[in-house]
Amino acid sequence: MLLASAGFAQKKKDAKSIISDNVAIKKYHSKSELDNLQKGELLTLYVERLESLVKLMPYIAFATKPGVTMTTLGIPNDSDNRKALEAQFEATDDFLKSTGEFQERILPYSDTDDLVSAIIFYEEILKSLHEYSAYH
Repeated sequence: MLLASAGFAQKKKDAKSIISDNVAIKKYHSKSELDNLQKGELLTLYVERLESLVKLMPYIAFATKPGVTMTTLGIPNDSDNRKALEAQFEATDDFLKSTGEFQERILPYSDTDDLVSAIIFYEEILKSLHEYSAYH
């Protein structure tokens, strides 16, 4: 039991990835592909891209892909820094939860053409982050 508790304590101290593993999107779309989707499918894509951006944008000065930790960046993986990162993750989750509730209620009223344009815009931002990562 003592070994199990020591192992658990060690896992808590392992450096976490600054970028969530679920920020990647499976596919980028053309306007014609999006024009052929039902509004419900567009709503899902819109929310997925928004979530990816929210989980990625605050950290682009550090990384643009999952797997980078405080340790790999030379940031001390001490208790205060882990708490700060965890608090940031919790704040992001809270924001996404409240935004998701709002989107679920209000987004269905959006104009389909505007929804398509927004998805394309979000995807272009995500694509540009791949180019951005080439600069560092």
